Amino acid sequence: MWRKGKRYGGDSGAGFSAQPAKFAKTDSDDGSGDIVVCELSKGRRVTVRNWQGRIVVDIREFYFKDGKELPGKKGISLPLDQWEVLRDHIDEINEAVMENA
Repeated sequence: MWRKGKRYGGDSGAGFSAQPAKFAKTDSDDGSGDIVVCELSKGRRVTVRNWQGRIVVDIREFYFKDGKELPGKKGISLPLDQWEVLRDHIDEINEAVMENA
């Protein structure tokens, strides 16, 4: 059953760790541990980050609040297995885009 909130450890075997590892090198100045791979447009970027102990590729919009840049709700976080599927099918995706352009 799905529950809102974070789960840490426990008997569930979900594989969540109490403290996720941090990246050694980051391109952001806010100490979040995110590696900014590219800026897609103003306020939209691709990052690689550690979320609940798992590496994810995050494509997300950002907004400013009180002088800080924060991640918005619009976006997707792909775990490595889903990222690899997308990466492996990029030629087919490009082909479909070219056919419909």
